[in-house]
Order: sequence, then structure tokens, then C-alpha cells
Amino acid sequence: MNVVDHVRDMAAAGLYSNVRILSSLLLTMSNNNPELFSPAQKYQLLVYHADAIFHDKEYRNAACKYSMALQQKKVLNKTSKVRTSTGGAAANIQAQSLPSEIEVKYKIAECYTILKLDKDAIAVLDGIPSRQRTPKINMMLANLYRKAGQERSAVTSYKEVLRQCPLALDAIIGLLSLSVKGAEVASMTMDVIQNLPNLDWLSVWIKAYAFIHAGDNQRAINTICSLEKKSLLRDNVDLLVSLADVYFRAGDTKNAILKFEQAQMLDPYLIKGMDVYGYLMAREGHLEDVEVLGGRLFNISDQHAEPWVISGCHSFYSKRYSRALYLGAKAIQLNSNSVQALLLKGAALRNMGRVQEAIIHFREAMRLAPCRLDCYEGLIDCYLASNGIREAMGMANNIYKTLGANAQTLTILATVCLEDPVTQEKAKALLDKALAQRPDYTKAVVKKAELLNREQKYEEGIALLRNALANQSDCVLHRMLGDFLVAVNDFQEAMDQYSIALSLDPNDQKSLEGMQKMEKEESPTDATVELDGDDMEGSGEDGDLEGSDSEAAQWADQEQWFGMQ
Repeated sequence: MNVVDHVRDMAAAGLYSNVRILSSLLLTMSNNNPELFSPAQKYQLLVYHADAIFHDKEYRNAACKYSMALQQKKVLNKTSKVRTSTGGAAANIQAQSLPSEIEVKYKIAECYTILKLDKDAIAVLDGIPSRQRTPKINMMLANLYRKAGQERSAVTSYKEVLRQCPLALDAIIGLLSLSVKGAEVASMTMDVIQNLPNLDWLSVWIKAYAFIHAGDNQRAINTICSLEKKSLLRDNVDLLVSLADVYFRAGDTKNAILKFEQAQMLDPYLIKGMDVYGYLMAREGHLEDVEVLGGRLFNISDQHAEPWVISGCHSFYSKRYSRALYLGAKAIQLNSNSVQALLLKGAALRNMGRVQEAIIHFREAMRLAPCRLDCYEGLIDCYLASNGIREAMGMANNIYKTLGANAQTLTILATVCLEDPVTQEKAKALLDKALAQRPDYTKAVVKKAELLNREQKYEEGIALLRNALANQSDCVLHRMLGDFLVAVNDFQEAMDQYSIALSLDPNDQKSLEGMQKMEKEESPTDATVELDGDDMEGSGEDGDLEGSDSEAAQWADQEQWFGMQ
């Protein structure tokens, strides 16, 4: 047993710091005296040394050392050919025991991927002959191809993964996301389903994800629910997160939050999908809960995008847009495929008036998640903010044609139509169709109420909002009902509605303004009347001062929590 064998054994035992020191010393000795080690031994030392550096997360340095190992392997191959031609059987045995050249190339590609040098990673893996590619090489290639927009090559690589490993479920999801038909994907797993017990659920699972990636949210929900009800798959966290995500895509916030909470209770260390959950909670005004959630996820891992997105949502809905922008950028740095991070950064840029930059982020989110309507909504908002009604109308019509006439697409198209006086009647018809499909769809109710307010049809607006609130409680709907009640001089109930809205979202400024406006109107208007201290309580001025104290305290808490002064 020689010294290189000792290095190999330490590497196999995971003693990377020891490997790094010893291999470094031995390589220096080899450089000063090339006769000390054979070409095969020097190749081994370079690979083990690179492995130790990779373990220390010095990826650029590791890629360099792996490349040096490959150069050494070329020298070794030349000498091996000479020895083989002279009958060196021992040389063949030794070559078989050496670290795999294919594995070294994979490690180089892994370094490049971590360094976000995707083109370099693809170039390295493309250099491996197809027959020599292992499933993990094909999987990495497929993901890189998809990210680069090379869809046909991605499909080929994913299929190769399934050919070798027919139960590679992430590869199945990859194929479905690239519009490969569910039936075709299912056919690639049919043999293993028929020959192995307890896999009868897999064809239904494939069908569910096919519906998800086709944008057929309702059928996806029904299919996942049928899977989730089966005793063997009940309380599966991955299924619950997928179900929550589809509810969210379908605009059913209540059920989405419910399923996310259920998944989180089953797995307290869950990270996947928590960025969407945090966003929904922030949008609903539960900022304290969002703060707790973000802190808990940071304790689990700060190397995932999700906790940074959650913190960014907390800042965004606290109207701290520059902070939200920074946190969104940090999340994208950790995971460039995070749709929620792109949407957060895009929304922050839009609210800061940097509309053209925001458009870039919404377009990238749309490319990554073509069936998520909130990506399109963000882009349409940007077009409308920059008076690009024609672009917004083109986008809305495209969504309507591509994803069909459902409550969400009808409402998006109606939202754009409301911006042009010429298309007001069309907007009304679209909203009526949306509400006929889903009377509880909040966005459609809000837009219809806005239209009725413009037309001063207050009684009709009150009836619409009361009907919507019969089965749900939403801050915006309560506030809008308060506004309509003020318009018909029903001040007492209007005050009640504003109070309910503020109880749901204490940061809802419009409800607070509505309440303060009513308090001012109810106070004596005669300037000669002398007000005592009790009368002054609840006035608009005091309300503003209290709001300032509250806001200052909130900002201080946030700064302490983020640890960034």
C-alpha cells in the first residue's frame, strides 16, 4: 500500500481536510520531482485534491483542479496505449481502478452550475459521448437545456433519464412542463407500474401534474384530491404543497392557505412552497405571521430563496420597496428559477417607478411559469402604468385565447378594458361572465364594484358586495362596502365595515382614511364651538400621530429582525 492509496482511503472516509493538506504536499513533491509518482498516481492525487476543495465550496478553484486532472488523464491515456500494445495487463487493471473521467467532467459541470456559468457546464457535458452519459448527467443536462430555452434537447435528455430510471419523478415533471403529453410520459413508466406492486397511483399522479402544467387548475385540483384521499398517500407533504399551489393558481386563496398550513404542520422543516404561502399571508395583511414564518425559515436554511422571498414580501406590504428589492435580488441570486422572487423584485421595481426593469423580471417569470396568471398580471400592470394600453390589451387577449375563458382570464381582460372608455361595456360583460362562473372570485367582484361606483350605481354595488361577503371575509371587500354605504349616507354601518376591514388588515390605509374622513364629517363644523379634550379624541390629527408612532415602532422591529441597520 503506497501513500496515494492512503489518500484514496481518507477521501473515501470523508476526511477532506486531511486529504487536502496531504495531497497538496504530495503534488508539490511531484512537481519538483516528476519521477516520484506515476502518471496514474498524479491523476489520482489531482482528483482527490479537487474533491477536497469542492467539499470546501471553493468551486472555481475546484473546477480548475479538476481540469488539471483531466489534462493529466490525457497524458495517462497516451502512456496506457503504449503499455497495452506491449501486453501490459496490469496497466488495464490499474486504469479500471482510477477515478472515473466521466465523473470528473460531471464535477466540473457541477462547479460551473453553482457559479452560474451554465454555458460552460453545457459545453463540458456535451463533450461526453451519449452512450457514456449516466442518468445524473442526463438530468443535469436536461435542466440546463430547459433553462437555456433549448426545449427539444431538454426533452431528449429527460426521456433518456426515464429510459434508464423510469421512476425518476422529477424528470417526469420536467417533461410535462415542456408540453409533452401526459399519455406519452405515462407510457414510458407503464412496464414498471405493471411489474411492481403498490404503484397503481403513479398514472393518476402523472395525470395530475399534466393538468397542472397545462393550466387546467380545476381538473388538477380534483385529481390531486382523489390521490390525497387514498389511504396510502394521505398526508403526503409534496402532494399537499402541490394542491396548495394549484388552489393559489386558481385564485382560491382560502384553500391555498389551508393546505399550506396543513403541510407545514406535518413537516415543520418544510421550505418548498413556503414563499407562495408567505406571499399570500402578506397579501392578506397577516404581517406578524409572515415575520415569524420568515424568521423560522432562516433558522432552517438561509441558502434557499424561500426565506428571502418571505422577508421581501413582509417589506413590500410594509411599503418598504427598496428593502423588498434587495431581498428579492438576494433570493434570485440563490435560485435564478424562483418565480416568486422574480415577481417580488418586479413588483418592487414597478412601485419604485422603474417600470422597464420590472417588465424584464415579469417576462422572465412568465417564461419559467407560463401557466401562472400572476406573472401576466404583473406585466399588464407595468404596461398600464406606462400608458401601454395597446400592449396590455394584446397580452390580455393572448392569455384569454391561450388559457381559455375562465373567471381569472375574463377578469384580466376586463381590467384592461376598464382603462379605455370605449371598452367599458365590454368590461362589464366580461365581469358578468366571470362572476357567473365564480361568484366568489374576489378580483372580479372588486372590478365589478369599481365599475358600479363609476356609474354611481351604489345600491347595486352594495348588493354585489354583500353577496360576495356572505361566504368569505376580505379586507378590500369590507372597505369597498364601507365606501358604498357612505355614498348612500349609511354612516353607522360604513363605520362597522371599515372596522372589520382594519381588523383583517391593520395596515389598510384606505380603510383608515375612510374612517377618519367620516369622523371629521361627524364632528361639529362651527369653528366658534370650543372643543374639550374628550371631543378631540379620535380626530384625524390624533389618528395620524398614532399611526406615525405605530409605523416607527414597526420599522424599528423590522430593522432588528433583519439585522440590517
